Amino acid sequence: MASNIQKKTIQDLEKNGYFVINLTRTNKNGIADLLALKDGEKPLFIECKELKDTLKPLQKYRGLEVQKYGCEWCVVKAV
Repeated sequence: MASNIQKKTIQDLEKNGYFVINLTRTNKNGIADLLALKDGEKPLFIECKELKDTLKPLQKYRGLEVQKYGCEWCVVKAV
């Protein structure tokens, strides 16, 4: 379940000093699931996916879009 991936990702990031926000509802469809912030680092948008789930074209577009604004973007996939 994607929520389990999100929980684990949030826990790992917070252990490493990040402030993590779950972006459940935004005004932008396709935006990443999580936003991780840490002093001195670029904002990191994280898309969480199940092993068999695929990245949608709009999600990829949004990822590239946030990168244009100087943010980092990645996809975390269950193993």
